[in-house]
Amino acid sequence: MNNFDDDVVDAEQLPDERDVENSLRPKQLTEFVGQPKVREQLQLVLESALRRSRPPDHLLLSGPPGLGKTSLAMIVAAELNAPIRVTSGPAIERAGDLAALLTSLGEGEVLFIDEIHRIARPAEELLYMAMEDFRVDVVVGKGPGATAIPLELAPFTLVGATTRAGLLTGPLRDRFGFTAHMDFYDAGELEQVLRRSAALLGVDLRPDGGREIAGRSRGTPRIANRLLRRVRDYAEVRADGVVTEAIAQAALAVYDVDELGLDRLDRAVLDALVRRFGGGPVGVGTLAVAVGEEIETVEEVAEPFLVRAGLLARTPRGRVATPAAWEHLHLAPPSANGGPTLFDA
Repeated sequence: MNNFDDDVVDAEQLPDERDVENSLRPKQLTEFVGQPKVREQLQLVLESALRRSRPPDHLLLSGPPGLGKTSLAMIVAAELNAPIRVTSGPAIERAGDLAALLTSLGEGEVLFIDEIHRIARPAEELLYMAMEDFRVDVVVGKGPGATAIPLELAPFTLVGATTRAGLLTGPLRDRFGFTAHMDFYDAGELEQVLRRSAALLGVDLRPDGGREIAGRSRGTPRIANRLLRRVRDYAEVRADGVVTEAIAQAALAVYDVDELGLDRLDRAVLDALVRRFGGGPVGVGTLAVAVGEEIETVEEVAEPFLVRAGLLARTPRGRVATPAAWEHLHLAPPSANGGPTLFDA
């Protein structure tokens, strides 16, 4: 997306956000807000490992972006009082890259691989042996004279994070001893996140202001923190610095984020679907042309939240606007016998 306003509710980390996000990350499991089941399970895994003086099983964290997978990986290392090495799947292009990384790990060290489903296949096959036997075979030479030299690895803990768990191969998934799926946050949990972040950033956030921001954050802490910073900017420049409900509403109107958390692209997709195509069904390619975006942008950026919010449905014949979409746009849906329906397939 090229429009700056569109990035405000994008759950992916923006290039200039790394330092700010790091300052807001919880440092201990007790500080982590939300995901109560995952926290309880992870606490048991870590405490058991500490009592046995052994590295815990390898951990896999899955779920949409912005929910705290990286924060939990950092917390795992902190709770174990161990160093952490951070990399990503796309950065590991060859088996040699991974072998060099693994052989440099110290005993008990934590290796965090973000977007692990995107790791190159040769490197993934090397990872199987490393995870299971703490050993890698490094091939020296080429052709008939090539020799595999086994190298022992110090026991380590791999923490993998993925937004696309279905793309993980079975052998890789099976080598993780603990798997956790992270869900979207409810409004109350996001308010807790916002209160903590406001205290760290020195923002005077009133309860009604926190509720307003939380309700527009798409169930995602990263988006909540980003909206908080944008509302803070507005409050400091155009008000007295206090973030109230009215100030939050005015600020988010400037950034084109409506009461459901929809941005310009989301509303453009809904508007085209409803006004130009009578609510559908319409193919995603046609819809993308209508809003002037790439098909991948509509499918991967706008549609997931619109479907989750109950505003759009995918059918065999194409995308269809739900009654809630018509209501959100303050339009009357077509009559029951006036055209194709949601279940017309």
